[in-house]
Amino acid sequence: MTITRWIPRSSLINYHNEIDHLLNSVYGTETDSKNECSICPIVDIEELDKSYSLHIELPGVGKKDVNINVKENILTIDGEKKSEKNSKSDKYHRYERVFGKFRRTFRLPDLVDKDQIEAGFSDGVLTITIPKLEEALPKQIEVKIK
Repeated sequence: MTITRWIPRSSLINYHNEIDHLLNSVYGTETDSKNECSICPIVDIEELDKSYSLHIELPGVGKKDVNINVKENILTIDGEKKSEKNSKSDKYHRYERVFGKFRRTFRLPDLVDKDQIEAGFSDGVLTITIPKLEEALPKQIEVKIK
């Protein structure tokens, strides 16, 4: 009988990658590279009255190592978390941190103002604000009773 070591985090990352691959293939945002991302940042997407807000966790990534692009209604966030081995010793007992390149793509709704997208980076969290176009905002119409 062979004993296999189970690494919960690794299993979850593989599961997350499979779900991303499935959704991207269905919605047409799949890229050519199957192994484009060794780490997959966690993203929260929030819809506000006048905008959408994405919060992407990027601990250990510098803002100079992140690129944000919009092309044909596809928002792409890519970059690299670089290894920062400060020790000259090769005698690590555990090394669980993951380093490498990442890429996340999102299809934007049609009624957003792509020219006014803003991004901020603080405490390892990248926040992207995508404003809605004026015609997408809810309008209140007063109905007069006779």
